[in-house]
Amino acid sequence: MSFNRLEADDFVVSADSITAGLWTDTETPTITTFFTSSTQAAGSSGNYYLNVFSNAATSSLEFAVNYGNEAGSGSIAYNLDVDGKSPSSTIYGQYRTLVLGDENASFSFGGITSSDFWSVSVERSRYKESLLPGSTTLLLANGGDTISLTDNSQVVNSVVFNDAGRVFQLVSGSAGSVDTSKNNLGYSTDSGSYGWFLPDIATYILNPRALSNTFANGGIELDATLTSATSSVVNPNPNLAFVAIKTGASFTANSQETISSDFVFCRPRSSQFNYSENPSFISGSTGEVIYPLFINSPTTYITTVGLYNDTNELLAVAKLSKPLQKDFTKESLIRVKLDF
Repeated sequence: MSFNRLEADDFVVSADSITAGLWTDTETPTITTFFTSSTQAAGSSGNYYLNVFSNAATSSLEFAVNYGNEAGSGSIAYNLDVDGKSPSSTIYGQYRTLVLGDENASFSFGGITSSDFWSVSVERSRYKESLLPGSTTLLLANGGDTISLTDNSQVVNSVVFNDAGRVFQLVSGSAGSVDTSKNNLGYSTDSGSYGWFLPDIATYILNPRALSNTFANGGIELDATLTSATSSVVNPNPNLAFVAIKTGASFTANSQETISSDFVFCRPRSSQFNYSENPSFISGSTGEVIYPLFINSPTTYITTVGLYNDTNELLAVAKLSKPLQKDFTKESLIRVKLDF
């Protein structure tokens, strides 16, 4: 077998961003129907979050909704004799560690510190790498009022990062376009932004203080329940956010993936690869070329390209769509594309 060593200029690397719809069983990036599972809600996991589906007849999970409170309010305590330890405090601590990376840090939405939040976490199998900034439109409705939320990724001059990756503010608007009818920020400076959009972990964190405002002040009067829950309703707050999403009846978002491609250029020169080691080409008993014509004027057909390392181990194989004729009068350029 003959080998041809590749040089540095035979390799080119490129990266392309691929976007796609986020949700299951839909050709568009928007879902308009939302369902929960009574079995999951009544189980132990229902104390912490609600799984949300776009189709009642399938088990394809789209996202989960939960509620976190630093003081443990809004959910029944694990031990009634110990204050502040409940499912809502566990959720708050989990997200504080995941997102902020500091057990003593606090969430700040548009400059306003908050001790509680709702979160919407997209199911991991719905996306490959991240969510696409600027593609979100989330409608929330309560009491006859509806607001539309998006992220401010299209208007910020620099991107903020934390332990969860990129951080954008949730603001009034749609599809990355900020509604500046009230101010240039797209939210009230008194209550802060509507939350955070964390595309790298596919999570939306909603600010209850902004959502509790009157409609005239940019909210929908959606108030979290901060009183102690009963044993029959361990944590009612995830359902409040779910109902607001269900009533809004529209959630749009796209996923994003960066595909890295290695292009390898293989160049069989005129004097190379003109003889074959196929048994039909050479006599197995004498090792001579069977047909005299192939001695002075050989012809081969390239069908496959193999890429090997320095120890002759086969790493990749590329197949041509049709055989490529090769002889002493022809040179070829074959481009092999490897996607990762």
